[in-house]
Amino acid sequence: MKEASAAELQRLYRIFAQTTDVEQLAVLLEDLCTIREVNEMAQRLTVAVMLDAGSPYIMVQEATGASATTIARVSKCLNHGSGGYRQALAILDGQQDE
Repeated sequence: MKEASAAELQRLYRIFAQTTDVEQLAVLLEDLCTIREVNEMAQRLTVAVMLDAGSPYIMVQEATGASATTIARVSKCLNHGSGGYRQALAILDGQQDE
């Protein structure tokens, strides 16, 4: 598969950034991704939430069904990544305050 160009990626990111309605985003993801891909993204976010809360790997694995490799990858990104998971967790924390 050919890698997406910077312009193609920016277009995708702009669409995500400007989609503020949850239902609109859900149908966009449904069309752009397979059900499996959407489920995997949701699972990774749940893994990040649990790891951030201090849950041990085995508890995360049992609760989510994620592989040890996925949990380790999420942990690495959570602690040493670009900050995307941290931004997502901050959004979730803000929503809980509402």
